[in-house]
Amino acid sequence: MKNIIFTILLAGILAGCNQSAKIDKDNVALIEKYVKAVESEDYNTMEDLLSDDYQGFGPSISDSVSKAVALANWKENIENLYDQIEYQRSRNVAVTIPSGENKGHWVSNWAQLNITYQGDRGAVTIWANTIYKIENGKIVKSYTFYNEADALRQLGYVFINPNDL
Repeated sequence: MKNIIFTILLAGILAGCNQSAKIDKDNVALIEKYVKAVESEDYNTMEDLLSDDYQGFGPSISDSVSKAVALANWKENIENLYDQIEYQRSRNVAVTIPSGENKGHWVSNWAQLNITYQGDRGAVTIWANTIYKIENGKIVKSYTFYNEADALRQLGYVFINPNDL
């Protein structure tokens, strides 16, 4: 009898692990698809993968956008600012937070981004990290981190401390 109970418990634990592994695999695939959509300027796929109630945050602390604003920003930047965005060394890891404010399924993507600007504006290479929360096969939230000052420096901007003036 003990062996039967143990076998049932073990089967339940393994089934739960298999389900969690499948969710992680599906979520990583979703983020890989989103990254490819960004690189190929595929607004339709980007729109399909973002939840209607999507909220994006970063890179600045005060930056936040809805789905409509995020898509409009991408469209504007692709048409008028960026010539090409390439994700190099892109890596993803899935994690499930079991409780608390950030409970849910997340995928963190970190990459070296090579961004070429239109015209003679130049190019930059930055390290970027975006963390995506996924629910029901859609991206519902993201946090993006990169060094904006480094990108501007690579484009030729100079930072001057006002105390030095």
